[in-house]
Amino acid sequence: MKKVTLNVEGMGCNACVEKVEAALRGCPGVVSAEVSLKKKRAVVEYEGDVPTEGLVRAVEDAGFEAAVKRGMI
Repeated sequence: MKKVTLNVEGMGCNACVEKVEAALRGCPGVVSAEVSLKKKRAVVEYEGDVPTEGLVRAVEDAGFEAAVKRGMI
């Protein structure tokens, strides 16, 4: 299993957190997604070859800004 951390901007409440988690969990290969409103980040565990660009795009499609936290891939 692999893990990546995304910086997520634009979340303001728990509903935002749930929306980001749902978007990430909907990506093929994603096993879990834990999003922190306070830390403004998402920790995603996945199996196989999941392109991080796809995870970022899923968060952006949900209405938030995201970027891979470098050094955490």
